[in-house]
Amino acid sequence: MLDRSSPLPLWAQIVTDLRNRLAGGEFDTHFPTDEELTRYYEVSRHTVREAVRRLQADGLLLRERGRGTMLVRPELEQPLQGMYSLAATVRSKGLDEHSEVLACKLSVAEEAAVQLGIAKDEQVVYIERLRYAGDEPLALDRSWLPADLAQGLLDADLSSGSLYDSLAQHCNLRVTSGWERIRPLNPSSHDREMLRLPLAEAVFAIERLAWAGDRPLEWRISLIRGDRYCFRSTWTGPVGNLVSMANQLV
Repeated sequence: MLDRSSPLPLWAQIVTDLRNRLAGGEFDTHFPTDEELTRYYEVSRHTVREAVRRLQADGLLLRERGRGTMLVRPELEQPLQGMYSLAATVRSKGLDEHSEVLACKLSVAEEAAVQLGIAKDEQVVYIERLRYAGDEPLALDRSWLPADLAQGLLDADLSSGSLYDSLAQHCNLRVTSGWERIRPLNPSSHDREMLRLPLAEAVFAIERLAWAGDRPLEWRISLIRGDRYCFRSTWTGPVGNLVSMANQLV
């Protein structure tokens, strides 16, 4: 497994191999002890410790006295500077972004129709996707779009990337404005199971209304795992601006 004739140090070769194994999800439940790694790679304990130290310095592993070495699961952070892009955030962390399309069909939805400003019996395109970061589900997106605008999505490949990229490609539509509301929520047992969310954790429930010009284009409700995702805001300016923001809280 290790090339002992290579000018690359053995610890560096081990780091590369462990990175590949980490990315493949091999150590999701247990990371090997130094002794196990020493036997596996047939190297000295010093070489193993140097490889583990390098991975720890890169933020991939955590060592605690009495608990051993543990895998650090990266937290995905989204700056609050406009509509968030889950696909872009996942890719920025070097993780594979893809979706399982659970539904993509014509439907009728009264609540969504109210948000979209259309008649309650008017058809919408309903899209439900389970979004992944690597091999792990991260978010559950449910979107409703007016059928007269978005029917082209019914034949689109929605297994990766942003829904808005697909809208631009298949429907020649681009989002120009919108708003979002973010709340903490304990999801239903069904949604919790879909997301593989631990019992003690909640989700971010994000309601979004997106516009294309002067028409509402998408009403979306997203559930994002609170144990894997966070939002970060920055601000500048006088205190009065912060008070103005606080007054909008509900």
